[in-house]
Amino acid sequence: MQSKKDFIEIIKDNQGLIYKVVKVYTDGKESGEDLYQEIIYQLWKSFASFRNEAKLSTWMYRIALNTAIVHLKKEKRKGNQVSIDEIVLNQPDTSDTLKEEQFAVLYTQIRKLNSIDKAIVLLYLEGKTHEETALITGFTTTNIGTRLSRIKQKLIAQIN
Repeated sequence: MQSKKDFIEIIKDNQGLIYKVVKVYTDGKESGEDLYQEIIYQLWKSFASFRNEAKLSTWMYRIALNTAIVHLKKEKRKGNQVSIDEIVLNQPDTSDTLKEEQFAVLYTQIRKLNSIDKAIVLLYLEGKTHEETALITGFTTTNIGTRLSRIKQKLIAQIN
């Protein structure tokens, strides 16, 4: 994998993966755009070193999650800033369905989790197995199962 064309094709095929990481780790449009660009940049920097030892999606998740965690730490150092866009985005949309509202509540609660728990729940929602999640995060499969169970309990308690 060395050509610019290959890289662009891979990004197009896996945009959903990147957007999901961005959605979980940011809550503002500008911050999301910044994180998206940073993830693409980090993927590009690492592209030549991809060795096909893991699945492409596993490699991309690892880079995207690490980039998101670093981005989140930088944002926390900046302090709280509320943009007009954020206020407008949080306005209720009268066309929302019940399902969209439930997803919004879920993602709001997911954003409250720590960085590692966010990564684990995101991978779970993506349908990744415990083994795949362990490979991406570096934890053991058993640890992923235990953490996921605790995260689910925490989310249920927060939503209720």
